[in-house]
Amino acid sequence: MTDSRLAVIVLAAGAGTRMRSRTPKVLHPIAGVPMIGHVLQTARELGAAHVVAVLRHERDAVAAAVAEWAPEAVVADQDEMPGTGRAAEAGLAALPSDFDGDVVVVSGDVPLLDAGTLGELLTVHRATAAAATLLSAVVEDPTGYGRVVRDADGRLVRIVEQKDATDAERAVAEINSGTYVFAAAALREHLPRLAADNAQGERYLTDVVGLLAAAGSAIAAVPVAEPWRVEGVNDRVQLSRQAARLNALIVRRHQLNGVTIVDPATTWIDQNVAIGEDAVIWPNSRLAGATTVDRGASIGPDTTLVDCEVGEDAVVKRADATLALIGPRASVGPFAYLRPGTELGADGKIGTYVETKNAKIGVGSKVPHLSYVGDTTIGEHTNIGAGAITANYDDVAKHPTTIGSHVHSGSHTVFVAPVTVGDGAKTGAGAVVRKDVPPGALAMSIAPQRNIEGWVEKNRAGTDSARAAADAADRPAGTDD
Repeated sequence: MTDSRLAVIVLAAGAGTRMRSRTPKVLHPIAGVPMIGHVLQTARELGAAHVVAVLRHERDAVAAAVAEWAPEAVVADQDEMPGTGRAAEAGLAALPSDFDGDVVVVSGDVPLLDAGTLGELLTVHRATAAAATLLSAVVEDPTGYGRVVRDADGRLVRIVEQKDATDAERAVAEINSGTYVFAAAALREHLPRLAADNAQGERYLTDVVGLLAAAGSAIAAVPVAEPWRVEGVNDRVQLSRQAARLNALIVRRHQLNGVTIVDPATTWIDQNVAIGEDAVIWPNSRLAGATTVDRGASIGPDTTLVDCEVGEDAVVKRADATLALIGPRASVGPFAYLRPGTELGADGKIGTYVETKNAKIGVGSKVPHLSYVGDTTIGEHTNIGAGAITANYDDVAKHPTTIGSHVHSGSHTVFVAPVTVGDGAKTGAGAVVRKDVPPGALAMSIAPQRNIEGWVEKNRAGTDSARAAADAADRPAGTDD
């Protein structure tokens, strides 16, 4: 349900220089979703009536991600004035002028902060009628974080940034997570009063807390139960750490839903992947994007599926597939490569060292070994012999191959597209099919075998092959010595 008295401002204007990347920091993915996408999804789960994303660095790229993951969100632009306080001011200005509810402020680089944690923070804020409530955390190493300073009675007095803290303040283990709830009226009153007289020369949002405390307003800090939920991502080390934490949560969720995951440590599953009961995921497998795996299917080991659909009781072993549809009870692999547009019907097979692309393979049909099938439609219960190739490209354009049902092709058949093979037809071993094959016909490429006697002794004189041939010629017929 939508909370008409709740707004969320997502701060995502920073450059993220420590990532050392051409990609904006908040667009780096975790579990298949950019970091800011996780934050926007959390805002949606919280039920906020208004969501504002404050942007600056690589503005257009980040705005496109915001539109994808939260179309209802409003984009606000931060100007040249640096600091979280200035960013919050831009976000507040984007809210309706008559909005007088609560404003949650979160960072776009804190992907594991969930709606449950924010909901608890909001509950405390409203129950105490506070002007501001911040989410804090008690950590073993607070280096780099702003410290929560309390008085002798435990009341929050102010937040001090690392570079502005005294030695005694740096020793404080309770840190500010950068997540807040403000009464909108209090935020409107105090944001314009922020100064930039600090080591960074920025307008800190944290100073609003100090101003509210000095004015006698009710403020509070609520320590989070799981400090890793509020850990921000500033470099690749932190990115991988948070990715591993989220993956562990995703794997556990699937396990509790009835999926066997043999080795959670080597199994990576994106957030939006769906897996049915009694499926088995073997080690060193990655399920990415919008992949769905139906009940009873077996995936892996050593398998990557990206945006694939796998049917009930199918087996996919040591394979790499993208945008492929694998039917019920079908078999794929080992060492198969399914490129986009592959559709394998129920009970079908794509076997060892087979590559497919834009190929529709019918019910019960098999491409078992060492073949390439591209831009091809294959009917039902057809068997493609080992080493077959659909030659779909003529250096200018791609062309289709159509192979009917109950067709059996011999080993090393080359189908030169465009070509059609009718139902029930067959091809001989090594056939090069350049013309359409009628139903029930046998297509063969016939060339008589010709043996040139003495060729090796004449053209490869002095080689081991020539000596072996000469020795064989000297032996009586039917003997080995």
